[in-house]
Amino acid sequence: MSDRPGGGGRQHPRLLLDDNFASPLRFSLMASLGEDLELEFGTLAEILQANDSALSKAISHLHEAGYVFAHRGMVNGRLRTQVRGTAVGRSAFAGHLRALQEIVDLGHAERRVD
Repeated sequence: MSDRPGGGGRQHPRLLLDDNFASPLRFSLMASLGEDLELEFGTLAEILQANDSALSKAISHLHEAGYVFAHRGMVNGRLRTQVRGTAVGRSAFAGHLRALQEIVDLGHAERRVD
């Protein structure tokens, strides 16, 4: 591996990480939503062990990025917020996970060379 920045001719996988998932709560939120799953705000708060304010901010951030869709509707006569990942969000999260795995793989490969 070259000592110079950009050496080796290949982009380091950390450059492929999506900053929208830098927050552990936002990362966990996307992981919880999975493939085409829609969850109610309260259920997400329980799963993620997050307070309402922090979860609301995480949802808003991912919504602004186009990664989740949140809507309010009546469920059993009560107004509830439902959240689901978008196709763009699921794709971005999958790319983020691939980049994390590449970082791990690269670290393992470098240890084998030493």
